[in-house]
Amino acid sequence: MNKPLHNEFTRYDTDSLLTITNRPPLVFTEGQGMWLTDHNGKRYLDYLQGWAVNCLGHSPACIQQALVEQSAKVINPSPAFYNEPSIALASLLTKNSCFDRVFFANSGAEANEGAIKLARKWGKLHKNAAGENRYEIITFDHSFHGRTLATMSASGKAGWGSMFAPQVPGFTHAHLNDLASVAALITNKTVAVMLEPVQGEGGVIPATKEFMQGLRALTEKHGLLLIVDEVQAGMGRTGKLFAYELSDIEPDIMTLGKGIGGGVPLSALLCKEKYACFEPGDQGGTYNGNPLMTAVGLAVLNTLLAPGFLQSVIDKGAYLQSGLEKLSAKHGMEGERGEGLLRALKLGSDIGGKIVEMARDMEPVGLLLNSPRPDLLRFMPALNLSIGEIDQMLEMLDEVVKIIKS
Repeated sequence: MNKPLHNEFTRYDTDSLLTITNRPPLVFTEGQGMWLTDHNGKRYLDYLQGWAVNCLGHSPACIQQALVEQSAKVINPSPAFYNEPSIALASLLTKNSCFDRVFFANSGAEANEGAIKLARKWGKLHKNAAGENRYEIITFDHSFHGRTLATMSASGKAGWGSMFAPQVPGFTHAHLNDLASVAALITNKTVAVMLEPVQGEGGVIPATKEFMQGLRALTEKHGLLLIVDEVQAGMGRTGKLFAYELSDIEPDIMTLGKGIGGGVPLSALLCKEKYACFEPGDQGGTYNGNPLMTAVGLAVLNTLLAPGFLQSVIDKGAYLQSGLEKLSAKHGMEGERGEGLLRALKLGSDIGGKIVEMARDMEPVGLLLNSPRPDLLRFMPALNLSIGEIDQMLEMLDEVVKIIKS
């Protein structure tokens, strides 16, 4: 049945949105730095920051300026042509990493999908001479690589195996920080190993330096690609520009997302020259390398590269770590873990959901937290937050935990 045309809507009638998650009855209307304001004027201290997307906080001046200036020049000339911001951002990324080539996309899932395709293409070109069909990629339990069918199949997230069955074939799962479990999965079909240097969605679990170095040696021994998914852990989040630098290794392929756009849809696939085997027509997309988005990415990256910025992430990460450890000891929890400003508090019991809800509903100011597992809280603040905003979060969290445990 055809519906009559309307040009009006009820201000906060959400029925027209497809339900994909359980959202609280809040509509955020403004944001600045570490703070969000809802439709009732209530303010919230935001330790989600769009799941580590807003690396410089909400509506930073450098992103506002980049959007205004670039939108007055050109917004979308088509990826069939070069544009200045994408060239500049690609150049700055390669100059500050071990990689030589960059492909820009719109989401972390799309960048990871590209990495999977690139690895399979390289395997077909270079590993099939002996009649071997090398296309399988070893990933890890509790990993998260995106929500396309292929990246869901690559992920080691519990319950995803049957959600949209059948899965895309070609992925096996090892145990993070267990080199023997990786070695046991290598066959004449294996082309690559893919992992997050810090598993974010899985509970903020860092890969150890020893494991990363052993993995690099193992992949080189077997002629396999090493792919690092830095969608969450990259772009300064750990105190290094890229998380692989923590282990003093060089991967072959890297993916970036979230923080690279500082709040706008932007991601990147980076690779070394000898693995840049895509040919015209192999990869593409309507908005890939869009100048409006890459102009923002350039502004974000230049901010991260400013003298002292990454050291400030290290310092604030250590301060947050210390505060969480004290809170854990005070309330009989199980400690904390993480790198830089990607951290987790191990609660010791399944109270994460209660904490998230109660913290959000605090008056007069709310606190936005994330619980990727019932016994864990994850912290992903803006990288330029203040010490005062760390203290305020710890005080608010302490108050909530005291109420729940009383």
